[in-house]
Amino acid sequence: MAREQLAVLNALDAAKTQWYHFTAIVIAGMGFFTDAYDLFCISLVTKLLGRIYYHVDGAPKPGSLPPNVAAAVNGVALVGTLVGQLFFGWLGDKMGRKKVYGLTLILMVVSSIASGLSFGSSAKGVIATLCFFRFWLGFGIGGDYPLSATIMSEYANKKTRGAFIAAVFAMQGFGILGGGIVGLIVSAAFDHAYKAPAYSVDAAASTVPQADYVWRIILMFGAIPAALTYYWRMKMPETARFTALVAKKAKQAAADMSKVLNMDLEAEEDKVIKIATDRTNSFGLFSREFLKRHGLHLLGTTTTWFLLDIAFYSQNLFQKDIFSAIGWIPKAASMNAIHEVYKIARAQTLIALCSTVPGYWFTVALIDIMGRFAIQLMGFFFMTVFMFALAIPYHHWTLEPNRIGFVIMYSLTFFFANFGPNATTFVVPAEIFPARLRSTCHGISAAAGKAGAIVGAFGFLYAAQSTDPTKTDAGYPPGIGVRYSLIMLGVINFFGMLFTLLVPESKGKSLEELTGENGDENDEKQIQMDPSRTVPI
Repeated sequence: MAREQLAVLNALDAAKTQWYHFTAIVIAGMGFFTDAYDLFCISLVTKLLGRIYYHVDGAPKPGSLPPNVAAAVNGVALVGTLVGQLFFGWLGDKMGRKKVYGLTLILMVVSSIASGLSFGSSAKGVIATLCFFRFWLGFGIGGDYPLSATIMSEYANKKTRGAFIAAVFAMQGFGILGGGIVGLIVSAAFDHAYKAPAYSVDAAASTVPQADYVWRIILMFGAIPAALTYYWRMKMPETARFTALVAKKAKQAAADMSKVLNMDLEAEEDKVIKIATDRTNSFGLFSREFLKRHGLHLLGTTTTWFLLDIAFYSQNLFQKDIFSAIGWIPKAASMNAIHEVYKIARAQTLIALCSTVPGYWFTVALIDIMGRFAIQLMGFFFMTVFMFALAIPYHHWTLEPNRIGFVIMYSLTFFFANFGPNATTFVVPAEIFPARLRSTCHGISAAAGKAGAIVGAFGFLYAAQSTDPTKTDAGYPPGIGVRYSLIMLGVINFFGMLFTLLVPESKGKSLEELTGENGDENDEKQIQMDPSRTVPI
């Protein structure tokens, strides 16, 4: 039997796009700006850290981080993020979205600053301290994933909900772009102020003492946008869906949303009690009922995010190696330490500007027209195509006349990652699970993604090494090379297409319609029978 929806939730679903929607996007989105900035800015400074702390007198090449150190510096924040997603996702369903939201932001701000202040009397001490604080930075960032998605999902109207959640995630693009721009400004300023010869001219003088400030300033800058939004996060009321459906406080939900929507809403305590006592609204995460209703959905959201992030993070974390391979970044010995940061930042900024940022906003514009399923399937398809197109004639792309073509193709894989599964894997888990499990299930899906990111970040540091032992980075064994790494990524993206078939379409439906929390069993059965429908049933 279908049951009438709570008036407060109906009002949210039917609300026209208002100022509070944009406020929520900015407040939640600034957390994601910081997330992306902090996770990706480390790729700007890893080579600088190698030059400063692992310099070897008389070596033909500048110092570089040993393989285990590079893996730790690149990957420790991802491990922290995975743990944070699981912990804060669960906590968001227990304590409420708002209570936990401020805690994650404080953790991010403090850890960003502390990362830049990493101390130690030896290279090992500095790197160990940096890794410690970047773990806690990742832990805070992890909490932002399920909480931001769930809050935006529960505040949005059903007509443009996909665009609003995607817009929060799209701030990641600006975070990556911001990291590149800050890297450019800081490195250009220091390079201009402290002139230094190339490594090949004078190895010792090529890294000026002031270079130690460059990476610290770049890492600490991430705290600023997050700190600016703390006050507004604390002023946001708890979402009506948590207050009414999980905390069972009908009066509080009506009062909060009356202020947000500028309209009088009735507190329907009888309906809340009926929903609370309904057997279909009481099953837990580890129950047979959850497995029957949402088991395939959770498998779909976790596997697609896992596979996507293997490809996405390995691309981001070894893009500086790709740029070196095609000659966009000169040989390390031909530059001084700070100028190398400038070159890497320039390449990252161009990729973000030309492909990463536009891809996110194409999703925002089209997700409520095309639907989540179609965008995700299309994104995985084109990522597969472009990966193989780069990999199979790889030698062709390394030749001087074809290098710009390589960068265009590489940019297109980023474009279709972001106008594709990188955005939709974030959106869908915030819509298709019940309110009392929504944050937890989003956290589980996101944590699966970060497990993929760890595979990408750690595995491809080794895999992308040249098969020729004389051409590998210092300390690394020969790998399978960039070409075969790209072929592997193409195969991974193909499997992403297959697992997308498990993910239901949520376009144009209320959250309660999708999850059956109104007690509409027919709706629930339709979703289970046809999980991959690309139009609302």
